[in-house]
Amino acid sequence: MSKTLKIGIIGSGGIAAAHVNAYKTRDDVEIVAVADVVPGKAAEFIDRMGLTSAKPYEDHRKLLEEDLDGVSVCTPNVAHHQTSVDALNAGKNVLVEKPMSVTLEQAIEMVEASKRNNKMLTVGFQPRYDPNMVLLKNLVQSGELGKVYYVQTGGGRRRGMPGGTFIRKDLAGAGALADIGCYSLDMALNALGYPKPLTVSAYSSNHFGTNPLYHPQADQFDVEDFGVAMVRFENDVVLNFKISWAMHMDSLGPTLFLGTDAGLKVLPAGQGPWSGVWDGRVGSITMFHDIQGHHTESPIPLQEHRVNLFHEKVYAFIDAIKEGKPAPIPGEQILRNQAIIDGILRSAALRREVDIEIPNI
Repeated sequence: MSKTLKIGIIGSGGIAAAHVNAYKTRDDVEIVAVADVVPGKAAEFIDRMGLTSAKPYEDHRKLLEEDLDGVSVCTPNVAHHQTSVDALNAGKNVLVEKPMSVTLEQAIEMVEASKRNNKMLTVGFQPRYDPNMVLLKNLVQSGELGKVYYVQTGGGRRRGMPGGTFIRKDLAGAGALADIGCYSLDMALNALGYPKPLTVSAYSSNHFGTNPLYHPQADQFDVEDFGVAMVRFENDVVLNFKISWAMHMDSLGPTLFLGTDAGLKVLPAGQGPWSGVWDGRVGSITMFHDIQGHHTESPIPLQEHRVNLFHEKVYAFIDAIKEGKPAPIPGEQILRNQAIIDGILRSAALRREVDIEIPNI
């Protein structure tokens, strides 16, 4: 008989409900505890989600005293680091929501805790499970493009600024970079094999979020709503990155992979003011190459599917625990994603290029 995994949920906001809904589709998982620092919120969440056997806690450290196989960390961004480290030190496997952390130093501590305790740390990038994201990675890794030397990625919403905890630096750590920028970086870097970043030169602003014409919580808005950066990598690849929650433009352009033998243009799926970023599915992929001296454009057929990407993310965590597999999206890898975001924030603040230094862990 298959073992039933015992899972804890830390944080009981909207993203926690998405985790619970995925766990509840599996008959080999039981959610036994929920923690939230707001008094009464965990108990209300348990009742609302129908988690009849789960215990509520206000202190996640008390939850971690339970006999748990894993935890989903669904807190505001600033709590990802300490909560994950505490869980790993308590001998629990961790699925932490994106962004991994707020700073590079925090991400390093999380990976070190994972290795020290021999427990899994995986990060929640569900777009990875889109079959067409897999196709894109396979195309880039196949060698058909030759040497990839330049990548452009990012995304822009004409209007798509969230509110609440997302716009407060004391809770989110960063704005558009942390919310949707990390997805764009993961798509590009995963396709490239996650090369090591070396330097970044960046700019950021928040002209829209701080203007009451565009945001009802402008007086509370203290994160960036726009950012651009040029990132250099160890294998002589450069990345042109751009992200926006709001702008007077319909698009910041497609994602591009330029290689010595061919190039790829990738468009996101979806339409409307909240679309245009890589937190969802692939819209189209086109290869640009020469055939017998003729400029040729070849559309790459996309795979039609009904994969629930968020569920697949949670399932991969469950199955890795049960089968003793490595982390599906390992913290060691996303450490480099976080290092770039950290570098962008530092560079934008200093108004100059900065080095990115990642220790060998």
